[in-house]
Amino acid sequence: MATVSTGRGARARRGTAARALPAVLMAAGLAIGLVTGCTSSGGSTDDKRGSTAPTTREPRPNGSGGRPALVVKIDNTPAARPLTGLDAADVVYVEQVEGGLSRLLAVYATRLPGSVGPVRSVRESDLELLRQFDRPVLAFSGAQSKLLPLIDRAPLEEATPVSSPDAYSRGTDRSAPHNLYLRPERLMDGPPGRAALTTGFRFGPAPAGGKPENALTVRYPAARFTFTWSAADGRWLVSLDGTPATTTEGGRPAPATVVVQYVTVRPSGYRDFLGNTTPYTETVGSGKATVLRDGRAYGVNWSRPTARDGTSFTTADGERMTFAHGQVWVVYAKAP
Repeated sequence: MATVSTGRGARARRGTAARALPAVLMAAGLAIGLVTGCTSSGGSTDDKRGSTAPTTREPRPNGSGGRPALVVKIDNTPAARPLTGLDAADVVYVEQVEGGLSRLLAVYATRLPGSVGPVRSVRESDLELLRQFDRPVLAFSGAQSKLLPLIDRAPLEEATPVSSPDAYSRGTDRSAPHNLYLRPERLMDGPPGRAALTTGFRFGPAPAGGKPENALTVRYPAARFTFTWSAADGRWLVSLDGTPATTTEGGRPAPATVVVQYVTVRPSGYRDFLGNTTPYTETVGSGKATVLRDGRAYGVNWSRPTARDGTSFTTADGERMTFAHGQVWVVYAKAP
């Protein structure tokens, strides 16, 4: 089994430093607390990241004339599991956050699940990552006030419990903030289609080369992802912190392709109420990556020249790396 460890560089950016859970009374009569962000790996301590300003802008048209992808920021700490709606995502991004924990960004284009969550807060580096999509709809629970102006200027459409209250609800099987769920059909009429996936990924038959691999683990300081090849399923089975991941629909996340992308992870200019600095994951640039598909691991190069570009992957001989058809997970790991 291969193992990848990342550096510690963890901290955070959030807005309200109160210990109480803030709540906003929605027009529909639903009290939804806009609390989000980092929790301890074993409990429900919240980072108090709350949206202090409602978003009321009119939706902006998709620049290409197409329909935008839906992107949802998802909590994946133990208190948030099992997750909901993850199997329907076309792409799942994994990034390190405060305290060495992690969060997910799930991108939906070809299918919309009935529900997605738990939904949590956006971070600064998400804005750079999402520039590759054409004005996506970003669903998130809130953000610290210092970050709000950057979100307002970003080329995306916000969908928060303040701006889209009818699209959110609170579950009753767990405590806040791990119980906020999105109903995508209340944001868009249907899936936008594959054209919304401007990631730069190329799909097709496996290239020559690679080496047999049955499992690979990526370690953050306080989180661990293991991808185990299942020949019977033709997929990589996901485990979180040593436990098989499951969904509320009864399945197990099992991407066809896993990309471990080695990137620069540096401190950002944001801190949480504990004084932790939020890590910033740089997704523009170039570097190395490991691609898992069809039970094999390929050492490749990645390149994303500007924030508006998708990310291309090439083999050692300069050929484009192809992905297996199906869900793709991209795990950002700190470059050695």
